[in-house]
Amino acid sequence: MLQTAQALARQPGVSVFRAGIWKPRTRPGLFEGIGTAGLVWMKRVKEETGLLTTVEVARPDHVKDALAHEIDILWIGARTVVNPFSMQELAESLAGVDIPVMVKNPVNPDLKLWMGAIERLHKNGITRIAAIHRGFYQSEKTQYRNAPLWEIPIELMRQMPGLPMLCDPSHISGNRSLIQQVSQQAMDLEMDGLMIETHPDPDKAWTDPVQQVTPESLGEILNHLILREQKGNREFERNLEELRHEVDLIDYEMIRLLAKRMNIAEEMGRYKYAHNITILQLQRWKELFADRIKKGNKAGLDTRFLAALLQLVHEQSIQIQTNVMSRGDEQ
Repeated sequence: MLQTAQALARQPGVSVFRAGIWKPRTRPGLFEGIGTAGLVWMKRVKEETGLLTTVEVARPDHVKDALAHEIDILWIGARTVVNPFSMQELAESLAGVDIPVMVKNPVNPDLKLWMGAIERLHKNGITRIAAIHRGFYQSEKTQYRNAPLWEIPIELMRQMPGLPMLCDPSHISGNRSLIQQVSQQAMDLEMDGLMIETHPDPDKAWTDPVQQVTPESLGEILNHLILREQKGNREFERNLEELRHEVDLIDYEMIRLLAKRMNIAEEMGRYKYAHNITILQLQRWKELFADRIKKGNKAGLDTRFLAALLQLVHEQSIQIQTNVMSRGDEQ
């Protein structure tokens, strides 16, 4: 641990040292952290390197031990955030304590659960809170260990303005070869920092060796990051505003057309009800879906994006017609 910390302290941009003292694991028998004894090492890390220290806490006794050993920052892991009972216990154990707390997103893509964890801390007097985006479990296999689903942390930042947002590219990537790419995207989305797993000999790490990098590799990753400005000069802002105006007009037109489409769906529902016809016309839906995907591809639209959009529109159309059917005799 000390060897890693000393190497990290030499890397520009590194200010906090994290270690998994307690590690909740998916299955028993896997390495679950060194335990309370490791907190003594963390204290030595702070004294010898000047780095701030942070550990994951999952129970009130973890909080007590971490505070007793002068840990600077606490973080709450994804598997704890999914449990409101655990979050409430942790929040209550932190009442009256002035310490920064970082909250990872829950394992599953549930924005309200993430917000609820943060709100529980707020209600118990914790004011220095940050969120950590570590990706989300999805059954569909992709190049990532945990799907980034960037729209969720972006929405959290929108709903909780001023909340610092860090990114954990190690857990998103699951492979060190993707960490640079994910880190850059996080910076491009105005996130405030990175939590990257580091080990002097990654392949010999006891947990997640494939996603860890050496301190020297971490330095290279940070050095290659492009930190962009949030705003440009007057000419840039003027040109950008013109493009934004075009987007606004297109959005307004889309809303108008969607409303018109749903009105037609309601009319179709009445017509089907009057003639005792089922709502779902599967063959028509298959033909429509294939046709729109084909036309969308020709227009340069991403297939997955268009498929998801069509599915949402179709689901809403089905819901509208279902509502018509359920109150049909009232029409």
